[in-house]
Amino acid sequence: MVQGIIAGGDTAIRKAVEGAEDNMELGKSDLIERNLSSNDIVVGIAASGRTPYVLGALHYAKEIGVTTIGISCNPNCEMKKLVDVMIAPVVGPEVIMGSTRMKAGTAQKLVLNMISTGVMIKIGKVYSNLMVDVQATNEKLIHRAKRIVKLATGADDVTIERILNETDYNVKLTILIILTSLEKPEAQKLLEKAEGYIEKALKENRTK
Repeated sequence: MVQGIIAGGDTAIRKAVEGAEDNMELGKSDLIERNLSSNDIVVGIAASGRTPYVLGALHYAKEIGVTTIGISCNPNCEMKKLVDVMIAPVVGPEVIMGSTRMKAGTAQKLVLNMISTGVMIKIGKVYSNLMVDVQATNEKLIHRAKRIVKLATGADDVTIERILNETDYNVKLTILIILTSLEKPEAQKLLEKAEGYIEKALKENRTK
């Protein structure tokens, strides 16, 4: 769902790939390799807002009708002319000149956190302020699943554990069963009809 692409590829995360970020064509070709389509969204990230690799990627995205977002700490940058939505947190000069990993990098990471969190909310992975799509794959996450169900329903621990076991630790389904008192098959159908949104499923159940 979310793919991070860096100039120079994954190797560049650990070791600098000199010149990669200055190559506009590379930005385009990397998106072509990912089979970019008009159903996607491209978020260009560059502290200066003028990195050629990022601009090349955004130019290509615009050519094929993709929605584009720019994230830069320079509000009047070249990127602004290319994107549909520009997000520009102004952080001021870096404490160490040129070290954009400090304020600019941190600010951009916060913006990305907000975008990804917003997306997770919009696709039904959150109920109230709880992460209800948790996968209970280890002991820590099993405890977390129980706590989330407890906060969402106020049910007693015995009930929570019983229904979590019945649903194979499907937190969403467990919450819905407890809040509606429906049997598992009926609750499952209701959740599927609501496309995984607990709130939507609860409203549907109330209008029956």
